[in-house]
Amino acid sequence: MKIRISLLSSALLLAMTSSAFAASSVDLTVKGVITPSACTPNLPGDIDYGKIAAKDLSPDSHTWLEHRTLKLSVNCDAATLFAIRTVDNRAGSSTTGTFGLGLTDENEKLGGFELSLLSHTSETPSTALIQYPWSPTWTVLYPDDGVTPNTLVGFGGRSDSGWAPQPLQDVVMDISVRGAIAPTNTLTLDSEVAMDGSATFEVNYL
Repeated sequence: MKIRISLLSSALLLAMTSSAFAASSVDLTVKGVITPSACTPNLPGDIDYGKIAAKDLSPDSHTWLEHRTLKLSVNCDAATLFAIRTVDNRAGSSTTGTFGLGLTDENEKLGGFELSLLSHTSETPSTALIQYPWSPTWTVLYPDDGVTPNTLVGFGGRSDSGWAPQPLQDVVMDISVRGAIAPTNTLTLDSEVAMDGSATFEVNYL
């Protein structure tokens, strides 16, 4: 399993607006903000479960593999308001509702893997927060909560208006990864099948 890191250096906001006086024309506005400080993510190493014997897998339920832990760090030039967005690079191949492990040669979904944030440190005290795709609200992210694709993970505090990320310069996270193989009665395992999970952590400037 490989977990990749990519960095979004900028974002483009495209807005289509129509003219009130010329119905046959449309304007395209391209906007963006160039931030003076940049953040660099780092995630050393990949997850490799090695060879797993098919006979050791469950025929009628998921076989959960052992937890593995990696350190994900984000280092910025200065205190910066940012969040980390998770992207499933094997979207559509998961059988667990989380990140996919790819497909077999017979186009069968091999399984999935879960991500969770066990702990973090930053230069000032902060609370791990999460924002789901269907909600604009930030909530506390607990170690037992899973981090699903297309969520935002930030670090901040609480004010009268609720939880929100705060500018930080350096954050180090302990990320837990746990793979799961689909029931073997749904898979064709006549030959070796490679797990091909891949996720990207994007730094999004807020």
